[in-house]
Amino acid sequence: MVNLHEERTIRAAPERVFDWLVDPANLLTAPLFVRARWVDGTSIPAAGAFREVTVIGAWIREQITAYDPPTSYSYHVVRSFPAVNHDGGTVTLTALGDATRIDWVTTYAIPWRGGGRLTEAITAPLFRSSFRAILASCAKVLES
Repeated sequence: MVNLHEERTIRAAPERVFDWLVDPANLLTAPLFVRARWVDGTSIPAAGAFREVTVIGAWIREQITAYDPPTSYSYHVVRSFPAVNHDGGTVTLTALGDATRIDWVTTYAIPWRGGGRLTEAITAPLFRSSFRAILASCAKVLES
């Protein structure tokens, strides 16, 4: 099982940070992410919305399971290749004066048919660095 938790404080209002993070197009700021979009007629984020993300070597369909702007949203991988058992992910934003603290957590396991622990050992640092790249891009855009 992989537990990822990334944190960052960005000098911008929670509303701006939330809007930037929830936009699938901004996931593409991570080097391994090659496509991200809303699907199934969804053009705006909301609970129940689906987004698809293509990463080099993987495809993920996520459903937004909770949506509470500008404080948090949660998601769950409902389909993927390789297969993943996803316990969910949550992005939580906390106002800190003129800044926003972001906590991004997700937990998943790769079943044996998807490579099990070996695939987990490969994907954990890749997703961790991707989350960090996304948060760094958010900071770069919103703090300029």
